[in-house]
Amino acid sequence: MITRMIHGEIHELRLDRPPVNALSPDLLQMLAAEVRCSPDRGARALVLSGGEGIFSGGLDVPVLMELDRDGFARALEHFFDAIEALVASAIPVAAAITGHSPAGGAVLALSCDWRVMAEGGFTIGLNEVRIGIPVPELVADLAIRVAGARVGERLCVSGQLLSPDEALEVGFVDALAPAGEVVAAAGQWCEQIIEVPEHALAATRWVVRRDLIEKIRRHRVDDARHLTDMWFQPELRGAMQKLVAQLKKGMSAKAENSVDG
Repeated sequence: MITRMIHGEIHELRLDRPPVNALSPDLLQMLAAEVRCSPDRGARALVLSGGEGIFSGGLDVPVLMELDRDGFARALEHFFDAIEALVASAIPVAAAITGHSPAGGAVLALSCDWRVMAEGGFTIGLNEVRIGIPVPELVADLAIRVAGARVGERLCVSGQLLSPDEALEVGFVDALAPAGEVVAAAGQWCEQIIEVPEHALAATRWVVRRDLIEKIRRHRVDDARHLTDMWFQPELRGAMQKLVAQLKKGMSAKAENSVDG
């Protein structure tokens, strides 16, 4: 589910859970562990990437719908662990957004130090509210940190999905690259940042990111409790059941087209 590729001192962690890199609890747990152990494996910077045309489709809603309250709470812990691992990483992390990146996929990208997105007909954004899920405070903190207070507020409240050009314009991503060159662009940024002396880089990153790390650690318990309460309310459960049915219908249609082709 996570493929590690080593390019000297830059290690690439590729989300590898076809077809859409949905963020299951197991994948998130593995991601957090891979990020945290990377410095001990010789990495001085990380690239977090996805597959062709898709970075991540967000949290695996069909899997989450099968969990009881305790299981769902544990799944949220894994999600928040992955966010915290990226934000608090001892080494810089560049997100190579290789395609679509809604909801949880966008959250992972926001958790990185720098973001480059593929050009083309892709979208990225925090669209949770559009399917009835409130944006957690720690996610709002990330959006505001990256895009600024006014834009971050608008994107969280509206649930708007952005094109690559729109995402660049509002600061949701830092750069764009042709679809086949996104990972290379992220690697180039990593090469430039690790030219800074290692000790100075680590100490300065801690200074400038400490407030965000502390906010995430402060908010994650209350966020998890609130989201768990919301998840098991009938109105949201009904909306999620409709979403799962739509996802299954879409997958069936793709399978039929593949057979027909």
